[in-house]
Amino acid sequence: MASSVLEATRAAHEDLERLDRLVVRELQRDPANARDRLFQSHRVHHMLDLVISTSDKLVEIYEDKDGARKDEISTHLTAPVQSDIFPKYYERLKEIRDYHRRNHSARFISETDDYEELLKEEPAIEFTGEEAFGRYLDLHELYNEFINSKFGSLMEYSAYVGTFAQTEKISHSLKATRQYKEYLEHILEYLTSFMYRTEPLQDIDKIFTKLQSEFEEQWANGEVPGWENKGTGKKSESQESAVDLDYYNTVEELVELGPEKLKEALTARALKGGGTVQQRAKRLFLLKHTPLEQLDRKHFAKGDDLKKEIALVEVKMKRLCEILDETSVGVTV
Repeated sequence: MASSVLEATRAAHEDLERLDRLVVRELQRDPANARDRLFQSHRVHHMLDLVISTSDKLVEIYEDKDGARKDEISTHLTAPVQSDIFPKYYERLKEIRDYHRRNHSARFISETDDYEELLKEEPAIEFTGEEAFGRYLDLHELYNEFINSKFGSLMEYSAYVGTFAQTEKISHSLKATRQYKEYLEHILEYLTSFMYRTEPLQDIDKIFTKLQSEFEEQWANGEVPGWENKGTGKKSESQESAVDLDYYNTVEELVELGPEKLKEALTARALKGGGTVQQRAKRLFLLKHTPLEQLDRKHFAKGDDLKKEIALVEVKMKRLCEILDETSVGVTV
């Protein structure tokens, strides 16, 4: 069909209107039971995905980077003289009829049977037997990983299900390890998968983006729950009084404190404590005019980065647990 771009535009707008009506119609229906509610959520999620993909196609058409839409309008919908308008119109009408005669099944939604199929489909959702179609968490693999780790302890599975999100009970000396970070990532991966299957209308990416923004501010201020003053550089009263930079105007004055005193002051702020006395004094003196949270990351001890990564995963995990608890999945935070 010569004027396929304009026809594709018209068809896409029509599809969007139909999908909007389908979503409203589906959400106005009260689910009969929990299984029906889950199917309803997945059907709506599928239709919203179609809305997004169709909208993306329309944006691409209207951006007209290759000039095809402009050329088509110029060729088929304009006439150099008034007398050519009707011949152009009938030529266009013939092209549309020929196109639909050849592509009668090209549309993904029709006004008859196909139109209703999206409301009748039963999405294929995979659950383990223990998950009971999304009613419970299946944490057996994570439980075995926990009880066989250095940071874990022996307990019954039922006790683990009720306490796995209470990470504040684990000491920081055991948390600051790669093994613990990998364990947390496994939990987060499972909970995210469970959320996608049981709450498909939740925008997890948006939740995490907002959460990370809040986390950065809390971490800089030493206010992350369970990580207060743990590698954040927020000073205690005694540490603050030990080396008050307001009383020092040059690096040479700080050098007089000696290597041990400088190392203590640096590590209290999660900065690197190694190097010569001069290097330590220079590093500490940076805080005289630069806030700790704005300091270049190269000055921080590597362990602090690991702690921050672990704390962020913990925060994400707890947020998902809160959402699941609100939606009647038994998780105790």
